[in-house]
Amino acid sequence: MTYVVTESCIKCKYTDCVDVCPVDCFREGPNFLVIDPDECIDCTLCVAECPVEAIFAEDDVPAEQTHFTALNAELAKVWKPIIERKEPPADVDLWQKVKDKLGMLER
Repeated sequence: MTYVVTESCIKCKYTDCVDVCPVDCFREGPNFLVIDPDECIDCTLCVAECPVEAIFAEDDVPAEQTHFTALNAELAKVWKPIIERKEPPADVDLWQKVKDKLGMLER
């Protein structure tokens, strides 16, 4: 089992999770993070660090967001690793509670 970053991360992109990852499995896109399923060791450390609760165990991804499992795997192959925490976007407060953000994902 791996962990999956879901829709809540889009346009929020907090990187607190990156700091605690012992295997550097996070990949960074323009406005979203993903977890490389081939690198994730299922340690669970990232889950508690995400302020928008965007990270789930693969088996616990909400039914309406299961497509994020494949999306994480796909984007992890093309996005570069992120290994250090960065400041979140300046407008993060505007996006934290917004739903249905998949259309805003920048590749």
